[in-house]
Amino acid sequence: MISTTLLLFLLGAGLLVLGADLLVRGGARLATAAGISPLVVGFTVVAYGISAPEMAVSVNSALQGQVDIAFGNVVGSNIFNILLILGISALVAPLVVARQLVRVDVPLMIGVCALVPLLGFDGRIGRFDGLLLCAGLLAYSVFSIRISRREHAAIRERVSAPSDGDAWKAVAVSVLLVVVGLVLLVLGARWLVDGAVAFAQAFGVSELVIGLTIVAAGTSLPEGATSIVAALRGQRDIAVGNVVGSSIFNVLAVLGLAGLASPGGVAVSPVALRFDVPVMIAASVACLPIFARGHRIGRWEGALFLGYYVAYTLHLVLSANRSPVLPLFTWAMLGFALPLTAITLAVMAWRIFGCTRRA
Repeated sequence: MISTTLLLFLLGAGLLVLGADLLVRGGARLATAAGISPLVVGFTVVAYGISAPEMAVSVNSALQGQVDIAFGNVVGSNIFNILLILGISALVAPLVVARQLVRVDVPLMIGVCALVPLLGFDGRIGRFDGLLLCAGLLAYSVFSIRISRREHAAIRERVSAPSDGDAWKAVAVSVLLVVVGLVLLVLGARWLVDGAVAFAQAFGVSELVIGLTIVAAGTSLPEGATSIVAALRGQRDIAVGNVVGSSIFNVLAVLGLAGLASPGGVAVSPVALRFDVPVMIAASVACLPIFARGHRIGRWEGALFLGYYVAYTLHLVLSANRSPVLPLFTWAMLGFALPLTAITLAVMAWRIFGCTRRA
């Protein structure tokens, strides 16, 4: 039974990665043909495409009534993206942060993460909340694309256009890749969710914890692979933009569509609202002073992110097992580690703000 469940889970994760890869390739080609800049392709098509596993899993979970997995997957994926993926990527090589990220996209990421407790304060993300989140994604995408098309109009005019036959062939191949990718994503999402639920039932672990950890990590594999490979190849701005764009997409589109798909809405666990959602918001807020300091993420900051993800995962494990060590661990984090980090980030932010005002 356990071996079959594990095989189902691994096959689902594999199909998610393959489907996301095909979807990204096809979507990026279509976006390029439409005259959208590579930067916006990274923020929208690539980031949204590789977040499609989270969308497939959360919407499928909402339709099947496993709303704890749907919500936990979104929150857990954002925590995984910011703390673990950025942490490992920065350890591989210091990451370059584009000014647009600091000025527009990171504040937007913080804002949409802060929307989660506001919309979920009544205990669920309903259909109206989902519609509001999807409308926000549409507005953000349209704004990014319009800015990009204006900035790169001159560049596109200097590029020779392919013949009509070649253009239609490229579009047809791109559409085929998108369709095949979507099919694999849906199938992989179903297998991954079924395997995760079976794990939860077999080991007595709650669906929320499974969604926050195993499912979140499984659906975030495309983001992780993309950012780490980008860092290794020297495309370090892509590594950061991918994480930020995916985090925005997770809240606006994934949680929004899950809220629309579920007849009763997506239930928001009080436990997640008290602990996991604040962790997600804190991780996103920490990005601003770190990104703004020299517009780069150094190795020590990557190690800090990675260390906090290990601590967060350890807290989930201790809490799930009702370990007697949990109170001591919680006291150490709340009484020492978190305040020290908060003071450091506050000093960094004050120095950045002070230098900006003097300049």
